[in-house]
Amino acid sequence: MAVRAHSVSPSWELSQLLDIFPLVIRQALVRLHNIEEIIEVVLDLGRPPEARFEHDFTYLTDAPVTHEDIAYVCSRISPFGADNRAGIEQTLHRISAIRNRTGKIVGLTCRVGRAVYGTIDILLDVLRSGKSICLLGRPGVGKTTMLRECARVLSEERKRVVIVDTSNEIAGDSDIPHPGIGLARRMQVADPAQQHAVMIEAVENHMPEVIVIDEIGTAAEAEAARTIAERGVTLIGTAHGQTLENLLMNPTLSDLVGGISAVTLSDEEARRRGTRKTVLERKAPPTFDVVIEIHDRDRLAIHKNVADVIDALLRGYQPQPEIRQRQPSGEVTVVQEADMESMPRLAEAYEHEREAEEHERPLSIFPYGVSRNKIERAITNLRVNASIARNWDDADVVLTLKTLERKEQPKLKQIASDNVPIYSIKTNTTTQIQTALRDVFNLGSIDHEELALRETEEAIYQVLLTNQAIELSPQTSYIRRMQHQLAERYRLQSRSTGLEPNRRVRIYKTVDAAS
Repeated sequence: MAVRAHSVSPSWELSQLLDIFPLVIRQALVRLHNIEEIIEVVLDLGRPPEARFEHDFTYLTDAPVTHEDIAYVCSRISPFGADNRAGIEQTLHRISAIRNRTGKIVGLTCRVGRAVYGTIDILLDVLRSGKSICLLGRPGVGKTTMLRECARVLSEERKRVVIVDTSNEIAGDSDIPHPGIGLARRMQVADPAQQHAVMIEAVENHMPEVIVIDEIGTAAEAEAARTIAERGVTLIGTAHGQTLENLLMNPTLSDLVGGISAVTLSDEEARRRGTRKTVLERKAPPTFDVVIEIHDRDRLAIHKNVADVIDALLRGYQPQPEIRQRQPSGEVTVVQEADMESMPRLAEAYEHEREAEEHERPLSIFPYGVSRNKIERAITNLRVNASIARNWDDADVVLTLKTLERKEQPKLKQIASDNVPIYSIKTNTTTQIQTALRDVFNLGSIDHEELALRETEEAIYQVLLTNQAIELSPQTSYIRRMQHQLAERYRLQSRSTGLEPNRRVRIYKTVDAAS
């Protein structure tokens, strides 16, 4: 017989939150007629305390918050972690701090945590399908609540579920997890920067069938999520973004849905597709099989085949997801059916192409003084059948820099004596490497438009990597417009500078471009 965790009364949890406030604020909260609907209490130094609701707020007192009020609250909660979050024992409430430049707390956001049961009946069939699911939605829409319910339902159906709980928001601020997670196990994260490491540790040490993770937000966490999915573990998580397109255009997280790569098509393929020769395509299988956009607590948009949807988006098609609505009676209805027939079955076509390529042995390239990562990017961009050799004597060709070749390096002399072809490039850039690979594979010369867009893509990569602005080569107004559009796809800023015929595009990153 299953052993169920003890239940916690919602009114008891709310009373625990009320108890952390000074008497005057506590009394004002108790007098609210709609206290059960409260979302958070905000205390900012020198301002009246606020009670916030979904679409409104009210001041609790006329008196401004003092240092003493903030100190009183801090003394009755757990210590703040590295992410400036704290909690209350055996509850789901979250208290977040705002600090001044010296580190002193000058503001508190006390968010009400509730374990709401029955919220996932609207997606129960998707949850039980065994597919990896990503939940998207604006802050406060109920992503974490739904995530907690997913963990509870799957664990009580005898699945081995492990929650990676970065800020103790899913299972509460206590060593004993909140009963709202059912029979799932919870791993706490000492430092938010190590969330990705704990995700991998959970898989390696505890043999889960399902991993639950809230707020995937960094490249390391996205990479850990991919590693988990590749090991056959179901992943259920949330990510920063409100829609699937937000996720796709986020350079940090786009790998969760397959990522974007600019590729060059042959003349024949470009004519067949009716597009220009340089296009954007999905570069890998998605980490998540299903993406669910939470419009509000009772309305969801479900993208069930993420690979096909991403391929369609990059080809200019607007996918039509399935939209479900929970009626006031509790009945769940489908108000819009998914229309997959209107989208081309691109994923299948790409798979056939990949299978055909796998029958041929890839050309082995040994990089001598050239970046391996940039060669891999060039191979992906050109869609050629090649791989990186570990040793020069295993290589079909060697790629090096002209400066090294001029110096007559001993190893290059030995390579040449063994009749291994050596290709040299001026600079260690993806654009130069792609030009060399075009010669290797007899792809012909690249036209001026493609060359300009390749330069743009390389500049975008460097700006994202270094945060340093880069100016491109002078171009016509038509090509500059395409360069601006490509920068915009990656959430970067761009502007034209200089006078004709030397007018050119400058690409740079602003503070909010990466958010």
